Amino acid sequence: MSPTTTLMPTADLPNAKVVEGSNGLLLEIDGRIVPNYDATLHPFSEGDVVTGHVVRIDNDEVLVDIGYKSEGVIPSNELSIRKSVDPNDEVSLGEEVDALVLTKEDQDGRLILSKKRARFEKAWRRIEAAAESGEPVIGTVIEVVKGGLIIDLGVRGFLPASLVDIRRVPNLDEYMSQEIECKVIELNRSRNNVVLSRRAVLEEQRKEDRERILDRLQPGQVVEGTISNIVDFGAFVDLDGIDGLIHISELSWSHVNHPSEILSIGDTVSVKVLDIDRQRQRISLGLKQTQEDPWQRVVDTYNIGDELEGTVTKVVTFGAFVEILDGVEGLVHISELAQHHVENPREIIQPGDPVRVKILEIDSERRRLSLSIKRVEGQVLPVRPIVPPAEGDLDDVPELGLSEDVFADVAETSPPPADTRPEVEADEGPEATRVSADADEAPPEAGAPEEVAEPEAAAEPEAEPVEDEQA
Repeated sequence: MSPTTTLMPTADLPNAKVVEGSNGLLLEIDGRIVPNYDATLHPFSEGDVVTGHVVRIDNDEVLVDIGYKSEGVIPSNELSIRKSVDPNDEVSLGEEVDALVLTKEDQDGRLILSKKRARFEKAWRRIEAAAESGEPVIGTVIEVVKGGLIIDLGVRGFLPASLVDIRRVPNLDEYMSQEIECKVIELNRSRNNVVLSRRAVLEEQRKEDRERILDRLQPGQVVEGTISNIVDFGAFVDLDGIDGLIHISELSWSHVNHPSEILSIGDTVSVKVLDIDRQRQRISLGLKQTQEDPWQRVVDTYNIGDELEGTVTKVVTFGAFVEILDGVEGLVHISELAQHHVENPREIIQPGDPVRVKILEIDSERRRLSLSIKRVEGQVLPVRPIVPPAEGDLDDVPELGLSEDVFADVAETSPPPADTRPEVEADEGPEATRVSADADEAPPEAGAPEEVAEPEAAAEPEAEPVEDEQA
């Protein structure tokens, strides 16, 4: 409607006329020009959002000039969605604020406003738009509650603990008062319910980081990363935004029972990129490849016939494994333990025994070593009583692929019976530098000296990287 019809107080001042060009702010009454104070009042209704300036701050309320006949009052509990706020922390003198009209005139004749509800209405419109478009919203953490965080978006948004980060967060208090970016994943206006996810934002960023990192990585590169998780089958390494897997067989040249023996979460390590599956975004890494290969020391240092000190690491039904260097073990076949016939290797040796051994064969191509105790001159090990092994001590293991010439009769004095000396094959299992001492196999039945088929594990298996996940 026009200013003339709205502002002209024709009922009270029938002779008043609006001065032309004054935009209704001046009236002519009986030839006199007077201010039209009613023209300075902006019409509004309860539920409208109005704008004004803070003119006074008290402990329990704030006064705001919105251009009405009296200042509007914002009670302290209508300033913010936060609990027990100090008005001085929420507004300052002269600040322009938006407020929603709760009551135009209460029992005391005051105009009652709400700053938090005006912000609430604007926030809902913004949140609804963000939920529809998928754009993130930004808010400040104002509370840590059981099960998550409360985010101030103008509306109280709930961020579940499981969606705060990609990995589990042990202490949510560290996020207090932080400004964070989240996506709206659930919205219910009737219940004032807003559920957020920061993890969705991080995963989207992580996807971009993955593609960037995968583009620059190549097999054979040595890169630096941080151990992010340790599991039974290996360890995950964070490469600045993407996790790669070091399979347990690629951790060390020596045998590793569990990755935690040599690594801890948070360790910084140099690793070699073994393989990249770009389609599945998986990276296979190796730690031992950045370390000296102990097998090369064997090839460079020792020859067939050399005698050296070692330690028994495992006793199996067909012999024993002896470690001659860190990460390098060789097999002493049961027929090479003593000059006399041996029914059970534990009659002669036990794990942890120090012994001298003689090198019978070095298979540099297959990285296998065959040793002998009985051929060491002057060394005779005493026969000891057999203690029944604990259940599961002698497990099945693959045969070991050693040359059958190694165990040809060399001591005519006391050759082992033919039916107890089967041809065996040595296989080292996943470790590339040692004969696997973790796999035992019951000896072949007497009278069946046929060569046992070499197991499929003879070639070093390549561990498929595993998608990084929350341990």
